[in-house]
Amino acid sequence: MFTKKRILALFLVSVLLVGLLAGCSSKKDNDASTTADGKKDYKIVLLLPGPINDQGWNATAYEGLKLVEKDLGIKMEYIESVQQADFEAVFTDYGTKGYDLVFAHGTQFFDAAKKVGPQFPNTFYMVINSEEGQEPNVGGIGVREWEGGYVAGIVAAMNTESKELGAIGSFPFPVIAGTLDAFEVAAQTIDPSIKVTKTYVNSWEDIQKGKETALAMAEAGADVIFCTANQVGLGSIEAAKSKGVKAVGYISPQNDVAPDTVISSVTYNTPGLFKKTVEQLINGELKPIGASLGWADDVLDMQWGKDIKQEVKDKVNEAIKELKEGKITNPYKGQ
Repeated sequence: MFTKKRILALFLVSVLLVGLLAGCSSKKDNDASTTADGKKDYKIVLLLPGPINDQGWNATAYEGLKLVEKDLGIKMEYIESVQQADFEAVFTDYGTKGYDLVFAHGTQFFDAAKKVGPQFPNTFYMVINSEEGQEPNVGGIGVREWEGGYVAGIVAAMNTESKELGAIGSFPFPVIAGTLDAFEVAAQTIDPSIKVTKTYVNSWEDIQKGKETALAMAEAGADVIFCTANQVGLGSIEAAKSKGVKAVGYISPQNDVAPDTVISSVTYNTPGLFKKTVEQLINGELKPIGASLGWADDVLDMQWGKDIKQEVKDKVNEAIKELKEGKITNPYKGQ
């Protein structure tokens, strides 16, 4: 027969067990990572090789982050100026933390993603500007930059008086070398006598080096400068302005950087790439493959300058039509 003391003790044990079970249930709910309305709370981060205010490559990625937040209601984190020596460590950190998606904004991230990705199969690594993928969880979205370079070459060629152009690249990676080669080929379709000086500065962020390189080109006779090297491009535009020559903007709308200097800008619809990728994540459609996108996919666009002539617009639009139809091929043949 139970005494009152034993009944009371059993009651207290029961209360304690209920409390423990409730606590476990509460912890499980918290680990589920859901929002107040019951939707999955996705953990996404954007890794950038430079600052978001470079008015170029990194700025367009930040616009993508804001578009995802605005249209999909998902907040993304970001880290600026991630150095190449830290790529693997940063990928590992976010894989360990269980992030759903890690965006890496630049083809230079791909080797590190291939190495780290298989260690964290529940985290998807998406490398922007890579046309490769790797099972089970590394994807790439390659922008056909050479198509942008081709159009920039037409704009430059139709605005040169000296018949000398300067083309600056960051590193001689295939994607960058192909862009400069396409710039040269396109310019010479307008006038075979045009000379293009191509230089690599081995930097994404050295604005001063971009300025010095462009100054040297202008002093040697180039009267239109083109640059595909992230922040370095701002230095090249500054140099063109100081020398009274012209520049073609690239990747981000750069006309407002120097309205009397930048003829027009070839721009990327990078924000749309980020939104599409996050939508694929939500729908369970992300695949470890590479994609190659260009004018035909509405990834590239034009921001016309204030004084651009109609004949230039017509010639550019003709080239864009041919690019969309696959009538113009990548001139890059490798080193």
